[in-house]
Amino acid sequence: MNPQHSRRAWLKFAGATALANLGAIQIVRAQTATALPKAQPRLVVVMLRGAMDGLSLVAPYSEAAYYQERPVIAIPKPGEEGGLIALNDQFGLNPAFAPLLPYWQSKWLAFIHASGSPDATRSHFDAQDYMESATPGRKSTPDGWLNRLAAVLAGPHSTPVSQRLQAVNLGPTMPRIFSGEAPVASLASGNAALVRGNLDRPELVAAFAQLYAGDDRLSQAVREATATRGEIMNNMASDDPKADAGSLSLNGLSRDTTRLGQLMARDARVRLAFVPVGGWDTHANQGGAKGQLANRFTLLAQALDALAGALGDRFNETTILVMSEFGRTVRQNGTNGTDHGHGNVAWVMGGGVRGGQVYGAWPGLDASARYEGRDLAITTDFRDIVADILEQHFRLQDKQLAQVLPGMDKRRRVGLLA
Repeated sequence: MNPQHSRRAWLKFAGATALANLGAIQIVRAQTATALPKAQPRLVVVMLRGAMDGLSLVAPYSEAAYYQERPVIAIPKPGEEGGLIALNDQFGLNPAFAPLLPYWQSKWLAFIHASGSPDATRSHFDAQDYMESATPGRKSTPDGWLNRLAAVLAGPHSTPVSQRLQAVNLGPTMPRIFSGEAPVASLASGNAALVRGNLDRPELVAAFAQLYAGDDRLSQAVREATATRGEIMNNMASDDPKADAGSLSLNGLSRDTTRLGQLMARDARVRLAFVPVGGWDTHANQGGAKGQLANRFTLLAQALDALAGALGDRFNETTILVMSEFGRTVRQNGTNGTDHGHGNVAWVMGGGVRGGQVYGAWPGLDASARYEGRDLAITTDFRDIVADILEQHFRLQDKQLAQVLPGMDKRRRVGLLA
């Protein structure tokens, strides 16, 4: 092989590797896309990794079993000191989640209790895999449902260039839900999101443009990644640059969701986003109205409020779906925490949500009604929640629904959106 050709090939590979690891932006090659008008339905999926305890977030205060099984960590009834915020005569909201109460009162927030994946696993890894692929019990699914949705929204006659920035992942690691052929931009969290590096220098951008001027797939991918990174960096820049200079915050998630919301507000092409949030595996010292879990609820509520605020008018066309891979045991354990369970609570926020309601058939917490005698049973398949959003928000037809959610034998409409 000609040494010059060999060196050129190595440089192209090295350059592509560098671009793929920019941190602020990654691009995965795609097959389809279309140019989008300014007003389009959007979806943000927030995954609470670690199995969030839904019985501490939306608690069934009308059931004696709730207090019998959780003598230390149960939240007091509404009206008592540190008590729940009554949502109706059956359920109360953890007071730590009060930042989102205005959305409930404005009917922009709804909960779906006793929901989750019908698969029985209590493995975090497997349960997250099944929820992100939307094929419970099947590990062979090659792609994630949010990537399949991106392909359906793009249409069959689009180009990778016009698909640019349709889907954004918050964080440097591409998640299972976005695996697949459609392109996904990855936005770094924290201060790294706005840090410009050597590859942003004009002379290096020009050098890459010359190096990757060909028509091969690698050259096309690098050009798309460079262009998309530039667009995100420009969109994420503050209207007042001094506002971001040296800013630090204890609430890192709120900072990240604010930036994501600003990006979606400024660029109408961004229609899908994914936000993974860890730290919900509370096996010990979980707490009730106060404590470690309550503190996390407050941070999460503030981050979701920040996202909604940053979206501005786009909030009216955005649905925010929050899920966790499974719930926790009804009974507290010996270290005043909870262990891996089954049923949980999910929720949706947005301008088109039929909010102010707790959806789902409630099975109760009596021992005879529990899953395997220990966990909250599931009466609403999480895919029914997703299907509602796809059908009512994105107006997908049956054939398109089957592309995004393959293998659903039965469908039960929840009625979450107007």
